[in-house]
Amino acid sequence: MSRRVLAAVLAAVMLVGCQEEAPQPAAKSGTGELRTDLEPLVKRFPTLATATGARWMSGTFGRADIPGPSTYWIDAVVVLEASEVERLVSAHAPTATGEQPDVVEELNEQLPHGPFLTGDALDAALQHEDWRVDSYLARESGELVLVAMGT
Repeated sequence: MSRRVLAAVLAAVMLVGCQEEAPQPAAKSGTGELRTDLEPLVKRFPTLATATGARWMSGTFGRADIPGPSTYWIDAVVVLEASEVERLVSAHAPTATGEQPDVVEELNEQLPHGPFLTGDALDAALQHEDWRVDSYLARESGELVLVAMGT
């Protein structure tokens, strides 16, 4: 095979390879419904049993082109009584780190103003069964933001 033919074949292979789309990253998908019912949240996160209100969304996490078991997500803003906020702070010592909750875009307008208190102990206190939780406590407003993934 001549060098020109070999170069042309290699160029064609590279061109085809460049035209393939890069795999899409895993993403949250759902119905877009903003929910306010507490029972499904309390069932998954019993620590929220004293919550007085919530605004939340949920769905599945992954890529549409890859079949398999589903991972579920819940992004929630949960309203707590002042005594529960103080109990969480006292028991788990979360601190202001400057972190912001990474929730689905549709829930961003529902987020309380910070600063948010966060910490591994607070996250661990809210986790239940197969749900991993990142939590953000807005002490002044008495709202807890949950960013949760589970199976």
